[in-house]
Order: sequence, then C-alpha cells, then structure tokens
Amino acid sequence: MAKQLIHGVQVKQLRPIPDERGRLMEILRRDDPIYEGFGQVYVTTTNPGVVKAWHFHKKQVDHFVCLKGMAKVVLYDSRDDSPTKGMINEFFMGDYNPILVKIPDFVYHGFKCISESECMILNCTTNTYNYEDPDEYRLDPHDNDIPYDWSLKEG
Repeated sequence: MAKQLIHGVQVKQLRPIPDERGRLMEILRRDDPIYEGFGQVYVTTTNPGVVKAWHFHKKQVDHFVCLKGMAKVVLYDSRDDSPTKGMINEFFMGDYNPILVKIPDFVYHGFKCISESECMILNCTTNTYNYEDPDEYRLDPHDNDIPYDWSLKEG
C-alpha cells in the first residue's frame, strides 16, 4: 500500500539508464505532468548527520532530487486550508532510491544527510531567488512546533 502524501506533493520515480560508458538519468522534463515551470536550478550539499531544516516558500514550488549519497527529506503540512493539515511525509532518496519530490508552496521541508559521506541535493525551482526579498520562511531545525524528531529511528 502506498503511503498517503501531503496534498499537492508528487513523487516521480527516476530511472537511471546505464550502458558501458556510464549512466543517464532524466530528472524533470517540460512535458512531465509534475512540471509547473522553471525558475532556477541549484545544488546544495550537506555533511553526514547534518540537518538543513525547516523552511517554506509562499511563491515557489521546489523539486528535490538527491544526486549523491542518501538524504532523508521531510515535509510538514501546516496549511490551515489543507485536507492533510498536520501530516508528515518522509522520503529516503539518493543512490538507492532515485526519486524526484515536488514540494508545494507553504509546505515546510528540510533534509538530513544519512549517508557516510556528503549528500548532494539538486533543486529545480519554479521561481528565481530574489536576493532583496527572499521567499523563505524559516524555523529552527529542532526548536519549533513541528511534531518531528530528526534522530535516528532504530528498531
């Protein structure tokens, strides 16, 4: 059974195509149902065990892909008008699970590097970053009202 996704979140399974030269993997195409528009593409990295969280955007949709290593990407729906208000989604993405996750505006998100070496997240956004008026609204990764613990869950 597939897990329930936060309203507006979409997941695209990516397909690496290997041959004797290496691999090719399409990430996002203009004719994909998940595609909304192009703003910019950037890469962010995180060291093992480090959490980069929480933030959301009011005008921007993010499309996360982990290109290297493994990341635990977590989303939290705090939108009052959402049918999934209060829901948490966890995605384990990267070397062993090549997926793209579409993160709607107003949905808190963050990630933690869970690999033994740095993880690399590529983000295709629908808007460009505005240096004078950033569309970013942040919370502390651990001291906040989001009901999520970034600790390793064993057992």
